[in-house]
Amino acid sequence: MVNVFYTTVELWAVVVAALVSMVLGAAWYSPGMFGKMWIKLSGFTKKDQERAEEEGMGSRYFLGFLSSLVMSFVLAVMIRIVGAGSGVSGAIVGFWLWLGFIATTTLGMVLWERKPFQLYLLNNGYSLMSLLVMGVMLGLWA
Repeated sequence: MVNVFYTTVELWAVVVAALVSMVLGAAWYSPGMFGKMWIKLSGFTKKDQERAEEEGMGSRYFLGFLSSLVMSFVLAVMIRIVGAGSGVSGAIVGFWLWLGFIATTTLGMVLWERKPFQLYLLNNGYSLMSLLVMGVMLGLWA
């Protein structure tokens, strides 16, 4: 446990929730789910995919895990601060954080980078599901 902002956060819960988020992401972006659509909407070519495989994905997965760990930690802190002590209330906190910070800021990729709106929906679908699942876990563990 760690004390943050006069509240405690269960570190094992944060790590487990981050790992679950990574597993969810691996499934979400797999060829069997939305991976093929994501590749097409992102504009990646076969050559881009081959280059990524040659470069290795280890460091990218590690940085992705660190990102999930930070998100899980912040979500756990917010759940504790607002007193969300159940799975449902944890998911509600996750939803509001997604809506207020992720859904709004990632809209810029559609508005300014001219990425397809479908890509925005696909990526935000994963982000929402990830925060909901982590919120349930961290709310139950709180």
